[in-house]
Amino acid sequence: MKKLSIFYLCFILTCFSSFAQQEFTQKTDWLVNKFAQPVEITSRNNILEINNGLLRRRFVLSPNLACYDFQNLSNNQQLIRAIKPEARITIDGKEYQIGGLHGQQEMAYFKPEWIPELSSDIKDFQFVSYSISELKPYVDWKARSWHPDAEPAKGKELVLLFKSSNELLKGLDVEIHYEAFEGIPLLVKWLKIINHSNKSFELGTVVNEILGFVEEESAVVGAVEDMKKQHGLYVETNYAFNNAMRYDLSDQTTHWKVDSSYTSQVNYNYQTPCLLEIYPEKAPGIRLLPGETFQSVRTHELLMDSYDRQRRGLMIRKMYRTVAPWTAQNPIFMHLISKSDEQVKTAIDQCVATGYEAVILSFGSHLNMEDQSATNLNRWKKLADYAHEKGILLGGYSLFSSRRISDEDDVIDPKTGKPGGAFFGNAPCFGSKWGLAYKEKIKHFFEYTGFDIWENDGPYPGDVCASTSHPGHQNLHDSQWRQMEIQKSLYRWLSERGVYINAPDWYFLDGTHKIAIGYREVNFSLSREQQQILNRQNIHDGTQEKTPAMSWGFVPLTKYQGGGPEAILEPLSEHLDDYRQLMMQYYGAGVQACYRGPRLYDTEETRQAVVEVVNWYKKYREILNSDLIQLRRADGRDWDGFLHVNPELPQKGLLMLFNPTNKIIEKEIDVPLYYSGISESAIFRKEGHTKETVNVERNYSAKLQVSLAPNSYVWYEVEGI
Repeated sequence: MKKLSIFYLCFILTCFSSFAQQEFTQKTDWLVNKFAQPVEITSRNNILEINNGLLRRRFVLSPNLACYDFQNLSNNQQLIRAIKPEARITIDGKEYQIGGLHGQQEMAYFKPEWIPELSSDIKDFQFVSYSISELKPYVDWKARSWHPDAEPAKGKELVLLFKSSNELLKGLDVEIHYEAFEGIPLLVKWLKIINHSNKSFELGTVVNEILGFVEEESAVVGAVEDMKKQHGLYVETNYAFNNAMRYDLSDQTTHWKVDSSYTSQVNYNYQTPCLLEIYPEKAPGIRLLPGETFQSVRTHELLMDSYDRQRRGLMIRKMYRTVAPWTAQNPIFMHLISKSDEQVKTAIDQCVATGYEAVILSFGSHLNMEDQSATNLNRWKKLADYAHEKGILLGGYSLFSSRRISDEDDVIDPKTGKPGGAFFGNAPCFGSKWGLAYKEKIKHFFEYTGFDIWENDGPYPGDVCASTSHPGHQNLHDSQWRQMEIQKSLYRWLSERGVYINAPDWYFLDGTHKIAIGYREVNFSLSREQQQILNRQNIHDGTQEKTPAMSWGFVPLTKYQGGGPEAILEPLSEHLDDYRQLMMQYYGAGVQACYRGPRLYDTEETRQAVVEVVNWYKKYREILNSDLIQLRRADGRDWDGFLHVNPELPQKGLLMLFNPTNKIIEKEIDVPLYYSGISESAIFRKEGHTKETVNVERNYSAKLQVSLAPNSYVWYEVEGI
């Protein structure tokens, strides 16, 4: 009893020493002002704690390590209701828990004083030791193109070592890694399995996170898929594909499950989705050879303090800028359709003449990166050298997945044992001889030519392959995982050498830079007037959870997906108003569009129009690449627009407004300035000239009287006083 009393006393002292809750205001909001408290990882009185002032995660160290406390310090929300293992792995067909404690009776909530009553199971992997180090970048990226100045992410990494007493598992170590970041309530969790033995192991499903969460709602009846999941946590891993161009639809790892041990839950059939497990569903059967190391998916856990979609989007975008800073690069590029080298040189010269920064040879051009002949490589090296002499980046398009190679190299359908059944019908397997050779050809092309940008269409989309003869994977069971590893390793290799990557799938956390903003391709066969409104809708919708720099739009200078003269801009000089409008709404959103065609201008007047817009964009580049606040979605009936905000810049905001109607719009609009950091008075400069000072209301909005001419746009600089 005396021993328990001492434990309780030490534990209470540890609890009371925690971060004191602050009032949530603009001045203390980490999304508005830098939150500079460093990450602290401390061990005291059998408690290991990660704390950065915005989140706290605590573990008891013995009798085995277990997480019992996961708290959002911004709103004091506790997420944990029950102790679960740190992870779970299947080895040679048998499941093993990593850490965790047993014996919790009530699963609806947890009291820290219950810890002494819990026990460890000898069959579980046992905690051995921990180490702490400074944070290291996951991708050691290089930049050849413009990006905003930013300090590297600061923080610490915690590594927890576990071993098993089972003789069959001797030499097999498990490391649980936690990365904690300064200034954001974010943890990244992943695990390593290290084979120090002289035998191989068959890894089944690897679950790298298990959390018994507080439920989100009280529902007496209802199925798991129909009930709300935990909104206090946003989870994202680097294992996502689906060509959806949205993470939540591309995710392959997040599993909300029921907890049958939670017998006091309200749901009559125990169907409350209150158990979170993270693992790729189609990645069992991985052979871990002697001396090899397996690394799981990286789970990003961002603690949310609001249900508001705008705020949640800002938090997610902050996460990307923190863990994937390479995505902030945003070069100005054209999408060239070329048939000859001379056309490439002409496009490079036009970029120099207009202030553009890059040329990407689009699909349908005469570039073939897979041709490894000396003639082809020297040809493109010469053109890249020409571009670099002019200060222009050069890149190009390469297709991977949506094509047929051969019976030997294509994905094998497990249902038929024949080629087919892939996401795109027929597709090559990245683990085939052709797929492995493709990876090496792309690397050699970029090494030899010095190309700066890779537009990779149809990257590996998650196909499984039943082949047992492909050298890059063993069989069906490991085929998805191995192909994903090949794809991601190629992206990391390119990013670490400064190559900018456009890819139509969600590989941002492994080194890619940009994805489509989201659109229907055939819409670009519609009239220019329709495209303008649809594009602004795409901007509004596609930047809710992506930064502007992570998105690209589209402008068909020439015919694309059908349509007549009303759909395209060529001849450019005859459609200058539409050309300027499309440029201004994309550049005004900070979104680069693929201006696809053979040229950027056809007359001096056209060139001057392009120069005017590009110079405007470069003048306001910092604020235009800052966070976007969506104001009103385009509907063709009334004004629409958006607001860029950045409290760290002298210019706190830039407001873009559009009038798609045939009449003058005169009205007072509310401009939300909370995330700009402006709290008292705001100065609005209409197109950089006419100055108006407006008081900021108690809700941090400013009422601005605007007058918008028919079928026009207007922009305002926004500053604080």
